Amino acid sequence: MINKNLTKVALIGVGMVSKVYADALKNLSNEIFLTGVMGSNKHSGEKFLSQYKFESFKDSIVFSSVDEIANDKSIDFVILTTPPNKRIKIVKKLIDGQKPILMEKPIERTLKASNEIEKLSIEKNIKIAIMLQHRARPSAIALKKKLKEEDFGPLQAVEIYVPWWRDQSYYDQPGRGTYSRDGGGVLISQAIHTLDLAMQFTGEIEAVTSMNKKTSFHSMESEDFVSAGLEFKNNCLGTLFASTATYPGRSEEIILHYKDVTAILQSNLLQLKWHNGENETIGKTVASGAGADPMSFTSDWHKDMILNFKNCLLNEKKPVASISSALEVHKLISLLEISGKKQSRVEIGELD
Repeated sequence: MINKNLTKVALIGVGMVSKVYADALKNLSNEIFLTGVMGSNKHSGEKFLSQYKFESFKDSIVFSSVDEIANDKSIDFVILTTPPNKRIKIVKKLIDGQKPILMEKPIERTLKASNEIEKLSIEKNIKIAIMLQHRARPSAIALKKKLKEEDFGPLQAVEIYVPWWRDQSYYDQPGRGTYSRDGGGVLISQAIHTLDLAMQFTGEIEAVTSMNKKTSFHSMESEDFVSAGLEFKNNCLGTLFASTATYPGRSEEIILHYKDVTAILQSNLLQLKWHNGENETIGKTVASGAGADPMSFTSDWHKDMILNFKNCLLNEKKPVASISSALEVHKLISLLEISGKKQSRVEIGELD
């Protein structure tokens, strides 16, 4: 039974993204206790705890193995942030140990592997949620509320932009931007968040026509430039531009064209432009990691997602981003990858 007062968690993976988890967990110290961490080796775990000397981490330990975490009955759930290629073996052990998992995106490198992890979760009845924290943005929540309260008319078209920048040094890290470690480039590593958020409003994908290329800005295996046409099952049409080759990087943007209003989501800013001339603005833009510093964004949304997962485990409810719901964006990315290779239109029925 999960401890409702001070929930105990373990963190597996202490790479670049662990910085934002450390900050989120520090701000949740009244709700969640970080029992310990595990890195690729003992030194990396010790380095994490020495780097983040928060009062709430003073009793945290370094775990030596996944088995140790899986067998620790005091741990209520695990936060998993390793590179995608490390996931399945770890997930299997944690599920055998009856540990719910909040996992960094993507689920895995391929749709097939992602489906396998979901199957394990269902078979063993162990909850897995995915850190698709853009779903927790106040701007996105405000738009969902507006859609329930007011009649925008049917969604007709959508524009999705991820004009980001990454220095070559970002891709010089071993494995980054490769299919063997990350599963691809800008689509699965950066644009996945914006694509996932857009799909909360567009619904499921039907077909895509994509051009996926690598610019001369980067030396890497996978794509850093994607331009695509999108067709959704609700007859909405869309366009996608995603890149890490657009210096200096700008905030991602989703523009939803409803029959009577255009809704613009830009970071934590929501703008509503009614066709009768009325305008409404909610929130403001904030840093989102669009530029050279991938970690230049708030930990607030991670904090909200971690707390949501705890509450879902307590109340036996679905998390904000269940693994099943996260598979939809993986299907879209898989379609875009296939279309880019074939250089032709690909329909959802062509997925394995």
